Amino acid sequence: MRKDDLYITIPSFFRCPITLDVMKSPVSLCTGVTYDRASIQRWLDSGNNTCPATMQVLQSKEIVPNRNLQRLIQMWSDSVARRQVEAESAAPSSVVVPSQDQVKLLVKQLDKNCSSSLAKIVCFAGESEENREFLARMDGFLNAVFDFMRNAESDIKLIEQVVSILDLIQSKIQDKKPLLESNCLSTILLVLQRGTSDSQIQSLRLLESIAIDGESKLKIAEKEGLLLELVNSLSKEKDERLIEASLSCLSAITKPKRVKTKLIQYRTIPELKNLLSEPNMSVSIIEKSLKLLETLSFCKEGRVEIRHDSNLLQAIVQKVLKVSSKATEHAVTVLWSVCCLFREEKAQEAVVGCSNGLTKFLLLMQSDCSSATRQMSADLLKLFRVNSNSCLSSYDTKTTHIMPC
Repeated sequence: MRKDDLYITIPSFFRCPITLDVMKSPVSLCTGVTYDRASIQRWLDSGNNTCPATMQVLQSKEIVPNRNLQRLIQMWSDSVARRQVEAESAAPSSVVVPSQDQVKLLVKQLDKNCSSSLAKIVCFAGESEENREFLARMDGFLNAVFDFMRNAESDIKLIEQVVSILDLIQSKIQDKKPLLESNCLSTILLVLQRGTSDSQIQSLRLLESIAIDGESKLKIAEKEGLLLELVNSLSKEKDERLIEASLSCLSAITKPKRVKTKLIQYRTIPELKNLLSEPNMSVSIIEKSLKLLETLSFCKEGRVEIRHDSNLLQAIVQKVLKVSSKATEHAVTVLWSVCCLFREEKAQEAVVGCSNGLTKFLLLMQSDCSSATRQMSADLLKLFRVNSNSCLSSYDTKTTHIMPC
């Protein structure tokens, strides 16, 4: 593979045997052959019952994440990314990083030559941790940036540069309350609506960083149009990085009950179901989707919506022991909350009816999961026993009715 003048050799065992592309989410069949999750899932969903590489008949269609291979692919991918960055940094650059004295002058000239000054300040902030610390402590700088956010006009490019600066130095800012002002939140909303994917992700990180208590979370959620825009960002057609950042931001602000209720009204749960049902979603997105779903399951309106959606419940059960330990814990907590804590009968029936549900919870009881997850699994197992006893009782009753006197 070639990217400009950089040649990349892809190890053969990183490629999916079906598509020959580098695997994003490697999973293994019972035959021991590893495939990319999306590719093998399509093969199995098409009704095939053989291993594509060996053509052996599958004794089980269960797929198991290949964590070791996934780590190797990630290490290789990071190495390639570093080589690309090094290659780019070695090339002649048209942007010269300004000195600290020059930055002080640029800040004073923001009103006169705003675009050029902001671009140089972004470059300065991105150069080092020391530079970011310098900007955060510089007299008058943050006030100037906050004023720009308050009085920003419709020039989205300038706004994106300011958001980029704030994102770079957010961990150095001690007082972020000005960003919670209505005008500043309006500016962030504008970036989410009209900015590039990178700028939208930076805005989401900024929102997450200022959601530090119940009051700040409510201010963000009650800003007109903002919460709905965050939900719209969950569409599976969006950039996966944007989806992940949106999920993180939503999880950060969804503690107050009023926020949960609004999210449910904005049809967040169906969006989460779509993400969980998508076969090629990343592990991180699945984990964050289940985490947000877990939060919503402790709200009455959320439980009602979950219990009525058997497809969603089946998708949650399927994620148990199939993605990661974190995803399993979130999935089990959702199921336990709906089925055991609040005893929603429709949800109980849907979970008991899931194929391999009983097997998954039995395996989970024998795994090295947390004690809390093991206890919740034990409670869920009782549903299967109750259902089994109910079926036997029904069978005995029917038998009694047809027996001669």
